[in-house]
Amino acid sequence: AALPAVAPAPAPAPVPDMGFMHFVAQSDFVGKSLFIILILMSLVTWYLILVKVGSNISMRRRSADFLNKFWNASSLEQVEHEITTHGARDPFSHLASHAMHAQAHHNKFGATKLEEAGSNSDFVTRTMRKVIDEETAKLENGLTVLASVGSTAPFVGLFGTVWGVYHALVGIGLSDGVTINRIAGPVGEALIMTGLGLAVAIPAVLAYNTFVRNNRVYLSRLDAFAHDLFAFLTTGQQVALSDSKVRALRRQHGNGAAVQRGSE
Repeated sequence: AALPAVAPAPAPAPVPDMGFMHFVAQSDFVGKSLFIILILMSLVTWYLILVKVGSNISMRRRSADFLNKFWNASSLEQVEHEITTHGARDPFSHLASHAMHAQAHHNKFGATKLEEAGSNSDFVTRTMRKVIDEETAKLENGLTVLASVGSTAPFVGLFGTVWGVYHALVGIGLSDGVTINRIAGPVGEALIMTGLGLAVAIPAVLAYNTFVRNNRVYLSRLDAFAHDLFAFLTTGQQVALSDSKVRALRRQHGNGAAVQRGSE
């Protein structure tokens, strides 16, 4: 007897496409806008990180080169000639150039304007403080953006998740035959927005903390150099010392009494 024909096995149900890009494609205007905002935040963050890392490396290299020439110079005139020849390319040379110019200007013309009022040392002090404030502002450029991204990106991602879960639940409620599979997929896709927000925020926070610490260390060195330079200018010390004594002053960096001991 002929065997009964076996019915072919039913084809497996197609696996629905579940993923982040599927979530973005299915989201509405608000969801796509939040996604674009997070991408722009990430691009701005990494741009600032790369630019500031490159500029900081270059600035520290030029600063080290200038400090080496400064502490090995025989006089402030030689330092001034070096700055005139190569320009003030870093905060240390910028500070030295303005301080020496302020002293020479006040010695020659005196207090001709209100901003020049006071003694020579007062005018030099105000000039150096102004330069340090300018350099501080330059070093902090872009840090506000990093701080803003680090603090707001997680909430942007969380809002995207809430919005996506809301629309997913609305869609599930309007459909028939609600199962765990129909709930888990859309909700899981929406949760990816929270992960994207964290992925944007974490590099921004780490970069911000790193740059703030590096700036604090760098500005403390600049402030110590300002004290030494102020002592040279106000005491009339022209660094007319032997090379060994100049290096000794550098080891005692930040101690104004060392300048007077070197001049005895």
